[in-house]
Amino acid sequence: MDRQTKEEIKQQYRRHESDSGSAEVQIALLSKRIESLTEHLKGNRKDHSSRYGLIKMVSARRKLLNYIRRKDETRYRNIIKRLKLRH
Repeated sequence: MDRQTKEEIKQQYRRHESDSGSAEVQIALLSKRIESLTEHLKGNRKDHSSRYGLIKMVSARRKLLNYIRRKDETRYRNIIKRLKLRH
């Protein structure tokens, strides 16, 4: 993922003007990386080290989603809907 894509995601999911690390931004960035890695693994089925990394990213995203769910249910529902994630 290039720098421009990251900046676009940060612009889209930030909570305020100088936000670059809120849980929503982190979840959106992880989701983008998960999508690209999933595409990579469709063509490279034996790439087990990347599969391990994918599992770690999915776990990290789940932990962040659980954190948001505990803190604010409406933020959780909003991010799930915006990223079109299953819950």
